[in-house]
Amino acid sequence: MKTLKISITILLFAFVIPLQAQTVDEIISNYFENTGGMDNWKNIEGMKMTAKVNQGGMEIPLEIYQMKDGKQMTVINFQGKELKQGVYDGETLWSHNFMTMKAEKSDAEQTANFKLDTNDFPDSFMDYKEKGYTAELLGKETIDGAETYKIKLIKEPVTVDGNQEDDVSFYFFDTENFVPIAIHQEIKSGPAKGQMSETTMSDYQEVDGLYFPFSMTQGVKDGQSQPITIDTIELNPTIDSTLFAFPAEMAEEKK
Repeated sequence: MKTLKISITILLFAFVIPLQAQTVDEIISNYFENTGGMDNWKNIEGMKMTAKVNQGGMEIPLEIYQMKDGKQMTVINFQGKELKQGVYDGETLWSHNFMTMKAEKSDAEQTANFKLDTNDFPDSFMDYKEKGYTAELLGKETIDGAETYKIKLIKEPVTVDGNQEDDVSFYFFDTENFVPIAIHQEIKSGPAKGQMSETTMSDYQEVDGLYFPFSMTQGVKDGQSQPITIDTIELNPTIDSTLFAFPAEMAEEKK
């Protein structure tokens, strides 16, 4: 009987090994492989997205630009007016004020924190160790009925009111397809400070051999959120760099 018990134990152990949880690096590797391959991701020099955000039942058109050299901006077309938000030209971060319609530079702290995020193009998990980030698998969690792997990503510290704080995000990767379907992150400033933001992603579609989510929501976890629908994604577009420049600087160049 002792021999039989040992044999059963060994047999059960043999079945358990293949069923053990993935490691964090295996999940990340599967993610990039399933969405087009690491080499193809590294070949991206820039992206232009056209989208619509639903705000109170009103659809507002957006154009989103992200470049490998750090330049970024979101262009909002609202009631016949073009407003630029989160514009970064490599040094200056600025946006149009919704009330005055004038361009305003962000303060030094906001600019420094924003500059840190330029390391994340086109994806935070690409070469994350070389960037000094750490990723930890926290187990599994169900998100909107889907089983996910929960990964904690810690990036460079950000500055909040003059003090450095850890920049921590929680990513939820679908266990079947190994793609992120939600991101949670603590809100560091503003009226919702201390609450958790939530971004959800779905409807992954192929663009030039790579897969991107075409449906998203952004908002406060367990609170209000804004649906965003991606209409088109263009990879490696030709973009005039002057579009990112602060208007006052452009005016000075013309003098």
